[in-house]
Amino acid sequence: MFAADDSIVAIATPHGRGGIGIVRLSGPSSLEIAGAILEHRHSLRARYATYTRVRASRDRSAIDEVVATYFPAPHSYTGEHVVEISAHGSPVVLGAIVRSAIAAGARLAAPGEFTLRAFLNGKRDLVQAEAVADLIAAATPLQARVAFDQLEGTLTSRIAEVDAQLFDLVARLEASLDFPDEGYHFIEPGETARRIANVVEQLDRLLAGARRGRLIREGAVVVVTGRPNVGKSSIFNLLLGTERAIVTEIAGTTRDLVSEQVDLDGLAVTLVDTAGCRDTGDLVEREGVTRATRARDAADVLLVVLDCSERATPEDERLLADTANRRRLVVANKSDLPARLEMSCVSGDPPITISHQPIAVSARTGAGLDALRGAIVSELTGSESLRDTAAISNTRHIALLEQARGNLARAQRAATQGETPEEFLLADLQAARAHLDEIVGTRTTDDLLQHIFERFCVGK
Repeated sequence: MFAADDSIVAIATPHGRGGIGIVRLSGPSSLEIAGAILEHRHSLRARYATYTRVRASRDRSAIDEVVATYFPAPHSYTGEHVVEISAHGSPVVLGAIVRSAIAAGARLAAPGEFTLRAFLNGKRDLVQAEAVADLIAAATPLQARVAFDQLEGTLTSRIAEVDAQLFDLVARLEASLDFPDEGYHFIEPGETARRIANVVEQLDRLLAGARRGRLIREGAVVVVTGRPNVGKSSIFNLLLGTERAIVTEIAGTTRDLVSEQVDLDGLAVTLVDTAGCRDTGDLVEREGVTRATRARDAADVLLVVLDCSERATPEDERLLADTANRRRLVVANKSDLPARLEMSCVSGDPPITISHQPIAVSARTGAGLDALRGAIVSELTGSESLRDTAAISNTRHIALLEQARGNLARAQRAATQGETPEEFLLADLQAARAHLDEIVGTRTTDDLLQHIFERFCVGK
């Protein structure tokens, strides 16, 4: 784990050039280190933006004009003394400031170390710390909204409510065990079973939105597939709203996977265009077809594109048969041309039935685009509304909640039967509380913390 008793420094803004870049210092010596590299003669005033210059710590040559702001502990992001230096956003300038701070006694921060210190100093719990990384990584407004809700403590407060009920129940059961000879019972078995069942219901409500939450947080992969020249790349470009994939009348133009992310109704979808599915003697195209097959296996939803201006070919029939048991949408492209494709059934041996009515689209005119976008979102989400944001979206949180629910379900069955000693009930209840504590970080290991925070960017 990282040492938490020294002062650290890092660039807190993204790589590249910009109008402003920020260098952040945090730790017990932050104010002294800032004083060693700033031209300002007096100590920085708390929470007051000070215009000054920053100088190299060795030869005192001027590096840049800056604005420095001091946040004294504990009223800072990390809970330590923090100094933020806003300079011109040149990587050369910002790097020079960092080197000057290191020469004055700071250490270069590791990825996520500022947020880790905020967690260790009680400024954030583990759920909120992870939400910081999710908020930074958000690619859609809906992802940002879910992350910000968790940063505000939505999930933390709901877990705290559940834990408070379990704590009271555990206290009553332990009190009953403390006076076995006197026959005191601070809670009856029936009441115990009822209260455990109530907690299980609360966890079920949290977990009910888990699939929606994961979908919002992690996004989905949609693969466009079909035989050559049915308009796969045109559909791909239409959904993106840009000419990302090359489109020609030559069969087999696409020979490799082409992927791009698009926002569909707030859902981050990675679209993948693939090589046309057909038997070919061309070595390069054959490799493209192999990669297309692998991509189909990894897709959350397939868009099987057919040419509605032509009758189904053996390649169409084979592809429909191969994807019959997959989540898919059949797209009938070229709807602006006279239709010759049978829309309800494609011949085969046995006949291949299309369960959903194909979505008629014209990549040339854009007709049917809204219907296709809506169908993709519906296929990914089912009946769930993405606008109702989920309180839980992190796989780690979901797994721990499911484990806690399993402990409580076992305790509920035992309490309902009324024959299980209270010691066994307590063991399951304490195990459930331990899982809840692990979510928010009350109980955790150094290895887990390092795994979580090393995914952060440097400077956060």
